[in-house]
Amino acid sequence: MLRPGLLFAFCFSLISLFSQGTGKSWVVAKDGSGDFTSIQQAIDAVDSLRQNQTVIFIRNGVYQEKLFIAKSRITLRGQSEKGVVIQAAIARDIWRCENPDDWGAATVNVKGSDLTFERLTILNSFGFDLQADTVVSCANAPGGTKTVTRTGHQFAFRSLPGAVRLSFRQCTFRALGGDTVSPWDVENGMYYFNDCTMEGGVDFYCPRGWAYAENCRFVCHNREAAIWHDGSQAESSRTVLVNCRFDGDPGFKLGRYHRESQFYLLGCRFSKAMADANIYQAASGPGTPRWGRRVYYYNCRREGGDFSWHKNNFPIDPQRNHPILDV
Repeated sequence: MLRPGLLFAFCFSLISLFSQGTGKSWVVAKDGSGDFTSIQQAIDAVDSLRQNQTVIFIRNGVYQEKLFIAKSRITLRGQSEKGVVIQAAIARDIWRCENPDDWGAATVNVKGSDLTFERLTILNSFGFDLQADTVVSCANAPGGTKTVTRTGHQFAFRSLPGAVRLSFRQCTFRALGGDTVSPWDVENGMYYFNDCTMEGGVDFYCPRGWAYAENCRFVCHNREAAIWHDGSQAESSRTVLVNCRFDGDPGFKLGRYHRESQFYLLGCRFSKAMADANIYQAASGPGTPRWGRRVYYYNCRREGGDFSWHKNNFPIDPQRNHPILDV
């Protein structure tokens, strides 16, 4: 088991989130046996002026609803990860035809901070439901129409700038399109994922700012890239993946970046389906990163044989013969 040092100390600031006392607790149950029958009703009932964390316990069921969370200090805790399904079908391409931003383009839409999500499945089913490409009316598109595909942007989770200190444990995120998991505050965002499963198309795990994922599983349905990072506002921002597993359709690529970024992969495992392609800079980016290419691997292995590009490239402490992680 790898134990990252001060290099990843940002994630431990989340400890204060877990150690907070809890205030009011609500129960959501579709059969009417709780305080509310919908999750959004419970969120709306939370007092914005309280100081403690409010726990919303969600009993098993499929909740066909789009969530808006603009309040802070809330825990959404499911009865079981597979038993609690929050589901909506939304294509970002369609949403942005009539709306100025992404507030509402995801199954779970977040503006609040200090939020915890536990034992939930969050599904954007648009790509799974759509049988073929479709043409829609779109006032913002040339000619007034737009072709929407099964694999376009489909957020399961989307947070806007200002939503920071978000934590996810034992959660499943699913979409067929890109950007499934999109926590997006490039200046101050701090995000922690533990024992989660993420599935989607291109760039389906795409945090901005600081992100830390451990013991997570990634399933890619696209040959462009599974993971992505934007760290353009601070040289120290990074995405860290520890003891994670990557799988997907044959020939899927591990990752890419369009802007300044910093990747750390430690103890990760790759399936034989992964292409022989290092994390790469996309051609549509702004040019040569001013902080250079920063992609680091340690003790990563691929089924069927390793590729040379994911060999260890951390600086080594000669006295301990151990990677220097606290830089």
